[in-house]
Amino acid sequence: MLQSSPARRSIVVAAFAAAMLAGCAGPRVEQVREPRETPCVAAAQGEPLIGNWMSVRREKGVAGELRTLISLRADGTMSYQEQLSRPGRAPQGLAETGCWERQGGMVVLRTLASNGSPVDPEDPIYVNRYQLTRESAERIGLQAADGVRVDARRMPADYRLPL
Repeated sequence: MLQSSPARRSIVVAAFAAAMLAGCAGPRVEQVREPRETPCVAAAQGEPLIGNWMSVRREKGVAGELRTLISLRADGTMSYQEQLSRPGRAPQGLAETGCWERQGGMVVLRTLASNGSPVDPEDPIYVNRYQLTRESAERIGLQAADGVRVDARRMPADYRLPL
């Protein structure tokens, strides 16, 4: 077995230390991702969809009720809360915030934060389009592309989902 001399070991250690320091001494390039400003666009004056809309439904294969509260505000912001309520258990939920807009006969919800955490606005999973199937002063009907139907009734401005 070959043994290295102390002088050779010192040279190797010095070269390694110099390489490490050289890596630290160079200009540091940080890749900072600029947050994308996604301003919401205010709804048209007198838009009838502005308000709180509550839906309660049952889905096949899901034990309990799904309660959905969609809040569409005049400034173009929205909140979407969905809660699974089951007897004898604490409710489980999802809370999203972002922007909304009407595009003809469609309602488009763009999520910017889900359960309090920012999301990637470029990810298509956070853009939901609903066809308006019913629209009156007190009720709306929405249908997603996957066939999920939401029939909602207008709720007071201060309404919150029960805990």
